[in-house]
Amino acid sequence: MRRFMIAGLAAAMIVAMPGAAQVADTAAMAAQKTALAKFAWMDGTWRGPAVSKFPGGDHKVTQTERIGPMLGGTIRVIEGRGFNPDGSVGFNAFAVISYDPGKQAYDFRSHALGRAGDFVIAPTADGYVWEIPAGPMTIRYTATMKDKVWTEIGERIAPGQAPVQFFEMHLTRVGDSDWPNGGAMTPG
Repeated sequence: MRRFMIAGLAAAMIVAMPGAAQVADTAAMAAQKTALAKFAWMDGTWRGPAVSKFPGGDHKVTQTERIGPMLGGTIRVIEGRGFNPDGSVGFNAFAVISYDPGKQAYDFRSHALGRAGDFVIAPTADGYVWEIPAGPMTIRYTATMKDKVWTEIGERIAPGQAPVQFFEMHLTRVGDSDWPNGGAMTPG
């Protein structure tokens, strides 16, 4: 009985030690970094025209994206802003792409327009595809990188019907960015 109490006390002390929970899982981090490298082509700043089609008419913006690795390359951080013709922000989104080595699956955590969600994203040979379940429908975004232009389309997919495109953007790379690591806090 005394041995169990000592073992329990030792386990409690290890858990309570400040550094105990901060031991890196280097194998998981290496797998994440390798998996996220498939999205490295997105790093930097981007700009170009985008249009969303609504029943009342098209909403046209100048779409910008700034993207970069964080946490040693184990995640990718994305901010998108769409500027209306008058310069006001007509769309703003923030997202994180991550990879779970245990599940061998990517995750796309998105925040936009007062909503947030976790979605499946999959790299392709020339871009990626991500989807949003929407009741009986699916919203699918397909991105491709060709001739230095990042093209992305959004489609509504209803069972038994042809996909209906409602979004399209064409971005060109403007340059490098130190975001999100630039300007990070220092110890002193």
